[in-house]
Amino acid sequence: MRSNKRYTNTTFTKRVDHEAGRHRTHRAPEEPAVCASCSAVYSGRRWTTPEGERKQSEPQNWKPARVTICPACVQTKDGAPSGYVYIEGAFLVDHLDEIDGLLRNEAARAAEDNPLARIMVWQRRSPNNLLLTTTTEHLAQRLGHALEKAFDGKVEYDFSHENKLARVTWKRD
Repeated sequence: MRSNKRYTNTTFTKRVDHEAGRHRTHRAPEEPAVCASCSAVYSGRRWTTPEGERKQSEPQNWKPARVTICPACVQTKDGAPSGYVYIEGAFLVDHLDEIDGLLRNEAARAAEDNPLARIMVWQRRSPNNLLLTTTTEHLAQRLGHALEKAFDGKVEYDFSHENKLARVTWKRD
């Protein structure tokens, strides 16, 4: 029996990451692996910092690590950010050092949980305008939340419909 509906289920299906994660590999790297650029370690199907890996006990089936490039380094090299943080307003001019320190500390705390979450570029577009690009959309959200919590102001979050991309704007005059 044929339906008279003008729409189908595919009309309402959410398509996430339309570009199919072009910065991600199709298969998981062979374990263990170490990044040649940043020294991140891939073990147990997870990227970790080298310090965190040393704290763990020696694995039972030890084999030498393969040298590779982690997804965050590939993404940085290709210049394909997943998050943008726009910082605007006269407040930035007077408090640049405090904002800089807060953002660097927050990015370092985020890297403890996920070493692939990094700030890619710091771009000073004008005296009262700063643009940061990040490797993950979650880091962009986290930086916007930290700015709002520490310095008040107004923060806005925008997300791309099809791709995994976040744009965070923080303003304070």
